[in-house]
Amino acid sequence: MLLSGGLDSTTVLAVARRDGFTPYAMTFRYGQRHSLEIDAARRVAAAHGVAKHVVVDIDLRQWGGSALTSDVEVPKDRDVEHPTDEIPVTYVPARNTIFLSFALAWAETLNAQAIFIGVNALDYSGYPDCRPEYIAAFEHMANLATRAGVEGTQRLTIHAPLQHLSKADIVRLGRELGVDYSITTSCYDPAPDGTACGHCDACQLRLRGFAEAGSADPIAYAAGA
Repeated sequence: MLLSGGLDSTTVLAVARRDGFTPYAMTFRYGQRHSLEIDAARRVAAAHGVAKHVVVDIDLRQWGGSALTSDVEVPKDRDVEHPTDEIPVTYVPARNTIFLSFALAWAETLNAQAIFIGVNALDYSGYPDCRPEYIAAFEHMANLATRAGVEGTQRLTIHAPLQHLSKADIVRLGRELGVDYSITTSCYDPAPDGTACGHCDACQLRLRGFAEAGSADPIAYAAGA
């Protein structure tokens, strides 16, 4: 499973364990400005007892194209309640395709039958690689792309259990599964000590989700957030 250490992927990990899967977690150090999420992913993996956790190093800063992998400023205080069709500058070109491709390679060596990913098509920032049709297309491609798929020894399914849930629903689900959200992080532009900014899209969506779920977000936010 793809594990960023954020709210969504941590909830997905809990769902996979609930459903009887033995999780192998993959996290990426890809040059993201919010690299503190790697430490969060390690905490989450340890807390949930994954079979193995790997951190893969790739450098997407080489071509930039995103506020998360360049010096472009992270947008703050956007209206996430009324999203537009505009894809924000925090979109990282082909990120989920790159991540899922690495996961596909590892899944084939493990003879794993499932890849879990925490994409969401309701409360998200407008990323094209979070849409259901994208996930369905990647699953189809994955079963054409590997030796195991061609020989019929592996039929891979891409699981996106949060696909049609709101952030509030995700928080509620995580609470039901006993997820400790205090060890997660979501902020695109955190302080060096890990304090969340409270104003980027990720923070705003997370805060709204907790508020609508009727619970307090246990992570630290900058004053005034």
